[in-house]
Amino acid sequence: MSLDTVVEDIREQARARADEIRDEADAEAEEIIAEAEADAEEIREEILDDAERTIEQEREQKLSSAKLEAKQARLEARRDVLQSVRDDIEQEVSELSGDQRAELTEALLDATAEEFDDDASVRIYGRAEDQELLEELLEEYDGFEYDGEFDCLGGVVAESDESRVRVKNTFDSVLDEVWENNLREISDRLFEQ
Repeated sequence: MSLDTVVEDIREQARARADEIRDEADAEAEEIIAEAEADAEEIREEILDDAERTIEQEREQKLSSAKLEAKQARLEARRDVLQSVRDDIEQEVSELSGDQRAELTEALLDATAEEFDDDASVRIYGRAEDQELLEELLEEYDGFEYDGEFDCLGGVVAESDESRVRVKNTFDSVLDEVWENNLREISDRLFEQ
């Protein structure tokens, strides 16, 4: 064998080994690329899943917030309607006149008189516009005297130094009590669902 043949054999072996190394490197590179692509796909899926969860959470939060705002707006509207009804009732009560006002005022005055001893000196206060009516009604009560005005829709406020009692029997106080005791029914009737 000649030196040229040996050199050529070594070159052939080196080329074969280089091809083999190149093939192994290509295979390893393809494996690394495939693993990287699989990792990238897994990361992409995780990111998409996280994004979908975040979107769903935000959607739920916004929906919940919108529902709460709507409920608050509905409650505010109901409060406004109830206040409007209350204002209308107060207006009607303040405008009561004639026999109806006299009868109601007398009934409240009778109930008030029961709270005091027969010999007590009682000062009566009432709505300025009712002074004449109160003075007329008080003629029937010994020891009772009109003593000035009280800011109310009507009725009476009575005080006595002897018993240190103050009785507030005004249209306002009666309306407050009736309103509180019947608010649920009033609301149900106004806002039947």
